[in-house]
Amino acid sequence: MTARILPCGARALTVELSDRISEEINAAIITLADDLAARPIPGVEETVPTYRSLMVLYDPAIVRGKALGAALLERLGGLKADAAGHRRFHVPVVYGGAVGQDLDALAAMKEMTPDELIALHSSAEYRVYMIGFAPGFAYLGGLPERLHTPRLPVPRQRIEAGAVGIGGKQASISSVAGPSGWRFIGQTPVRLFDPVRLQPFLLAAGDRVRFRPVGAEEARDIEAHIAAGGTGMEEAAT
Repeated sequence: MTARILPCGARALTVELSDRISEEINAAIITLADDLAARPIPGVEETVPTYRSLMVLYDPAIVRGKALGAALLERLGGLKADAAGHRRFHVPVVYGGAVGQDLDALAAMKEMTPDELIALHSSAEYRVYMIGFAPGFAYLGGLPERLHTPRLPVPRQRIEAGAVGIGGKQASISSVAGPSGWRFIGQTPVRLFDPVRLQPFLLAAGDRVRFRPVGAEEARDIEAHIAAGGTGMEEAAT
């Protein structure tokens, strides 16, 4: 693992660890971000973890980029990454329906029944590699290989919040409504992003997720629980 420090304008650096994606690389990125939160370097204002790099935003009036880059490399060299992940959650999903409009077609493409596809999709444990694209949007690794599917050639103009999707080798949970070329097989009542909530983002890079199939009635009960201040997610034992 060879780290590179890349300048990003006058107020940010990127610590790049690799040109490939792996749990080991992602775990090292998240470990560095967590360590900077626990033991701040003066002048560092924010960190943004991605699949294989960490953007570090800083105040150049307090720390210069060259000095910060050296400090980040030194800090990285003394850390031991934890690939096991931070937290584990069970996320309820209503498979199919208007939002999960690609379920039947995707099952036919894979020569499976919809129930077999649901069973396979919900059997995996997914890693939250990063949050991005939209506020709270979760990019998930760990999609079973049989479900790897290219994105749609023409994106749809609106997909609802909570949509559970497949794009290439990745899975996802949409946090807000918007356009998307992913293939969607269900919807969760969980709100990954809520700007008025004390904790606006429910998931963070490094978390682990399992999907739990639920029916429409249970989903309505979960929505009522969320409206009363709950998250709708169950935290699993690590």
